[in-house]
Amino acid sequence: MFWKKKKNLGKNPFYNQRDYIVIYVQCDNCGEVFRSHIRKSSELFTNFQGKASYILKKELIGSKCQNRINIYAEFTSGFKPLNFEISGGHFITKEKYEEHEQKEEEK
Repeated sequence: MFWKKKKNLGKNPFYNQRDYIVIYVQCDNCGEVFRSHIRKSSELFTNFQGKASYILKKELIGSKCQNRINIYAEFTSGFKPLNFEISGGHFITKEKYEEHEQKEEEK
């Protein structure tokens, strides 16, 4: 029997999917959940100084409140996170996002 390894969001909250990096976030103010697809080719800034090859600066604003969720991350050339920070919200797993969306559909 195979068990899926639980994602360690404290170490890597990013889901690397071909041309995108996907993040799942929940607002600290109202609880709204977000799924955001970040295009590697156009939404990451190339960095020519230090260890990080790419930098992400992302702001999310939901439909339930005007709270701003700001995400900053630095990645290696292989898109592995070197460091990241989030304010106004917190990262959640893909499974928690899907569970929340399923509950919303049932309402």
